[in-house]
Amino acid sequence: MRKVCLIAVALAACGWLALSAAAQETRKAEQATASKTPTIDQSLEWKSAFNPKISPDGKRVVYELQKTNWEENAFERNLWIADIGTGESHALTSAKKSSTNAAWSPDGKWIAFLSDRPGQITATPDGKKQLYVISTDGGEAQQLTKVENDVNALEWAPDSKRIAFSMTDPEPKSLKDRKDKYGEYSVVHADYQMTHLWTIEVPGGSAPAAEPKRLTEGDKFSVGEFSWSPDGTRIAFSAQKDPDLISSETADLYVVTVSDGAVKKIVSTPGPDRNPQWSPDGKNIAFETTAGSKYYFYTDVRIATVAAEGGTPKVLTETFDEDPGLIGWGPDGIYFAAEQKTDAHLFRLNPATKIVEKLSAPERMAAFSFSFSRDYKEVAYRAAIENQYAEVYTSGIAPWQGKKLTAMSDELKGFALARREVISWRSADGTTIEGVLYTPSDFSMKKKYPLLVVIHGGPTGVDQPIVNADRYYPIERFVAKGALVLRPNYRGSAGYGEKFRALNVRNLGVGDYADVISGVDALIAKGWVDKDHVGSMGWSQGGYISAFITASSDRFKAVSVGAGISDWMTYYANTDITPFTRQYLHATPWDDPEIYKKTSPISYIAKARTPTLIQHGENDRRVPIPNAFELRQALEDRGVPVKMVVYKGFGHGITKPKQQRAVMEENEKWFAQYIWGEKPQEPKTPEPKAPEPKADDKKSAAAVNP
Repeated sequence: MRKVCLIAVALAACGWLALSAAAQETRKAEQATASKTPTIDQSLEWKSAFNPKISPDGKRVVYELQKTNWEENAFERNLWIADIGTGESHALTSAKKSSTNAAWSPDGKWIAFLSDRPGQITATPDGKKQLYVISTDGGEAQQLTKVENDVNALEWAPDSKRIAFSMTDPEPKSLKDRKDKYGEYSVVHADYQMTHLWTIEVPGGSAPAAEPKRLTEGDKFSVGEFSWSPDGTRIAFSAQKDPDLISSETADLYVVTVSDGAVKKIVSTPGPDRNPQWSPDGKNIAFETTAGSKYYFYTDVRIATVAAEGGTPKVLTETFDEDPGLIGWGPDGIYFAAEQKTDAHLFRLNPATKIVEKLSAPERMAAFSFSFSRDYKEVAYRAAIENQYAEVYTSGIAPWQGKKLTAMSDELKGFALARREVISWRSADGTTIEGVLYTPSDFSMKKKYPLLVVIHGGPTGVDQPIVNADRYYPIERFVAKGALVLRPNYRGSAGYGEKFRALNVRNLGVGDYADVISGVDALIAKGWVDKDHVGSMGWSQGGYISAFITASSDRFKAVSVGAGISDWMTYYANTDITPFTRQYLHATPWDDPEIYKKTSPISYIAKARTPTLIQHGENDRRVPIPNAFELRQALEDRGVPVKMVVYKGFGHGITKPKQQRAVMEENEKWFAQYIWGEKPQEPKTPEPKAPEPKADDKKSAAAVNP
């Protein structure tokens, strides 16, 4: 009997050892996968290069390098400078906080920039962006302003001796007196502080900075974009009747004479007119216009020109079916950037023939932030191709041969990242929809995966098949965990032309959902997706579509709504951008309550079954937080699992790393619970500290434990 027991024990032990070895191999594989997957903190720490500016002679590039400062809870940027010939680069600024908005002086000797660093000048207001200049060869930056409010934008005069900048006016004495007498309060759509233009002389050598000179003033308009005339005697600028977003349609073009401050309006077409850029001879001005469109939130922007003295504008891009972003007017044409489906490129417009030519290459590239040398023969830009991280490049205009100046992607080495691929499908009404599908490195077409749909905002955003650091949603971790991720460019997305952008007019939510669910069904039909493990998430408009899914569909097992609309009437009455709703729904809620009902997730709440996470900024004015409270209460009343997280002090975006960490961890835990069936982790409570020993006890403890 004893022998039998020993044999049984031995066999059991062998079995345990075999299982243990298998379990160990499984654990090793899981650990290997985990080590190749970026943690949430690592994603938040990925460095990025932004806003490259090429020198006037086309030989160097200054750009912003963003890093994460956990101690200060900030994404901070400093300026770096690269030599195009050698490829070598080094830091130009390294002060605390951020340095941004770099601009070369036309003579190439100085770089002006904005920074909220601690000021050099006594009594500089804390945390406000001031204007600085630094030699292009390095050294100590010199502070030029100590203004009460942030400097918004800057541009050098052609003579390299002056800089124009814009700034919101300080509080007037009347408002300060009112606060002293009555305390803090504000009057809606009043109490405005206008933005105006200033100029400042740039001192030579170690001379102290001069006092800025006001160029525009008053309460008749608030300044937007601006640019100097080639001879430095005038500045063209856009301005609207006040700084309120609801007044954007009033933006027109003006020219101010620098010597005496005389202002002349030169364009006053209905709808926004913005971003003036002078012709090389100073006789004409190119600008972005909606050309009188009533529904400018979704119709094409156009490029037009007008005589510098004013007159009838001439629209040049009627046949270009996308929104052009005007960059500048060079010797051989007008340059602009535009998205083309999931690509983005540089274009040149011939103002005489209206012919548009695409310049940048390769075809499958997303390129942004173009800047030009003085002769417009060299260009710097930020770009990425499919499955690559964005870098700073330079190229000649013709032939286009991109040269990489940065190596941001080096920090991604060692990670097994998801593969991105553009796919397409047909929506319910036959419209072709594209999206970006994320698959794991070991993807098998014979296997069914959970599917998570991540929906961009806008609606005129667009997802591209390039690598970005994860924000809001830990996509790389979802894919490494065994999910596919679909990012649909639903109707209304940018890059697909005006007709496509207009497809969700009076159809918000309804058409968007059809685009999303048809994409899900297309992947199910391929045999790649487990239909019982599908989730959805998105921020802003993506949050709205996710709220629509929560309220009207039983196809999803979990949803995350970030800063999303739940009720268009609630949104309309509270948002800071009411024209958006009036244009997309072609009505106010008082004129057509039925269209507001049809497109509001809350109207379908009786169907809600899906566990929903809601995350929102406390001070969100774009999608005010009553939308989140309304959805949360309705789901709770219906007995649907719901959790709401409010980020204190934040607006529409969650812009600091620690709170971004929280957003991503909340999303990761929510989908782990409802897609993968993992039990929610209880918050860890710190172990109680032992009571502090008395003086006598300390002596005895020291004796016992030397």
